[in-house]
Amino acid sequence: MPKLYLIPTSLGDCDFDRILPPYNAEVVKPLRHFIVEDIRSARRFLKRTDAAINIDELTFYELNKHTNPDEIAGFLKPLSEGYDVGVLSEAGCPAVADPGADVVAIAQQKGYTVVPLVGPSSILLALMGSGFNGQSFAFVGYLPVQPADRVKTLKKLESRVYSESQTQIFIETPYRNMKMLEDILTTCQPNTRLCIAVDITLETEFIKTKTVKEWKKQLPDLNKRPCIFLIYK
Repeated sequence: MPKLYLIPTSLGDCDFDRILPPYNAEVVKPLRHFIVEDIRSARRFLKRTDAAINIDELTFYELNKHTNPDEIAGFLKPLSEGYDVGVLSEAGCPAVADPGADVVAIAQQKGYTVVPLVGPSSILLALMGSGFNGQSFAFVGYLPVQPADRVKTLKKLESRVYSESQTQIFIETPYRNMKMLEDILTTCQPNTRLCIAVDITLETEFIKTKTVKEWKKQLPDLNKRPCIFLIYK
């Protein structure tokens, strides 16, 4: 039975031996069909995973926000022909806050075997390092760009923190991180705790939890760095 493998990638430039099991490389080596978020980064990842791999022999299907939804089901054609297929995110775990979820949904509907492999998830690693509630949490992705809508959403998320004791996790485009931090510190209550997790698994990793009041005393430099924000009571 052919399988759809969900293959985690690194979250940045780091030692693969530290974050990816050797088993993953053994799965990757024989694969010849890949559904990827970005072909260029996928090629780099595969070459680092197996230096002997012949990239020109591989077939890539690009799945991102520009992909026509009508094309996605066709990416699974190799499975119908008996070939295993790999799914690669640009960073981290495919199908989690990632367009790969669309192709996994189709694979499940068609009855194909889906095999998620072990690897780094910035969302879970940030939650683990925050000290917040890991029994009840929500990842809500990107918040609205418009200031008024963003403030409204932040207030709603903070309300869930206090009414449901639920950790709220969200992200922002790296070049807007500082604006996001500013909005959190302006909108949320002084005693609400905020964890900022930056450059997870990299040498510059930074995971700190403080109250909103404490963060206001000294702001970290988050500009153009992959960052996750978590709030809790």
